[in-house]
Amino acid sequence: MLDIIQLPVMEDNYIYLLHDQESGKTAVVDPAIKDPVLDTCQERGWTLDYIFNTHHHWDHTGANKALKAETGCTIIGFEGDKDRIPGIDDCVKDGDTVTLGTAKAKVIEIPGHTSGHIAYYFERDQALFDGDTIFAMGCGRLFEGTPKQMWHSMQKLTALPDETKIYCAHEYTLSNGKFALSIDGNNQDLVTRMDQCRALREAGKATVPFTLGEDKRTNPFLRPFDPAIRQHLQMEQASDSDVFGKIRALKDNF
Repeated sequence: MLDIIQLPVMEDNYIYLLHDQESGKTAVVDPAIKDPVLDTCQERGWTLDYIFNTHHHWDHTGANKALKAETGCTIIGFEGDKDRIPGIDDCVKDGDTVTLGTAKAKVIEIPGHTSGHIAYYFERDQALFDGDTIFAMGCGRLFEGTPKQMWHSMQKLTALPDETKIYCAHEYTLSNGKFALSIDGNNQDLVTRMDQCRALREAGKATVPFTLGEDKRTNPFLRPFDPAIRQHLQMEQASDSDVFGKIRALKDNF
């Protein structure tokens, strides 16, 4: 099985260290800065073998070259973004499999936040590393993609089992939840989850990871088909992607 270590860095980023217990192989997902990664590896006696990048933004790739220089690790990223991912060694595409010892991750292409965004899905470990795509009760901004693209990407991820744990790259939960309540305030699952998340943050604890199932019940970006949300937006006859786009536009200006 995988040991998954969550490293909070900077203001609200999460870096993830993944360690396959059987083989001893170790990877890091989206290393923004190097010291917490190297310090944690040293504390645990691990050697860094891989970097898995979800997309090219600096707060996900900032430590790529420094970690590679210190450890000789292999950097893996999307083939369509090879010119924007620092130090990339191995290029992957949608449907490929990435191996970390005995653990295997399916690569899922999910454009929207950026044009070359991917996720890593470890089926055995029920773990999804999706960068800046699905957040708890939210989603990433559309810097390079369209609402239609992002909605299609979200559908690819929501087809995974509800038990899947989502390890997103930012602690945006409370602000996302506040917005979600503004358009879906009668959703009791959402109200309850927000209470739980506020309590976690007040105790200094992370709200990530979370399960896909709970997010499907409480994240308006995953539910543009919901009649209550459509009625609130006065978009009863619109397409799901148009409703999604409206929700994203409202969040951008919230």
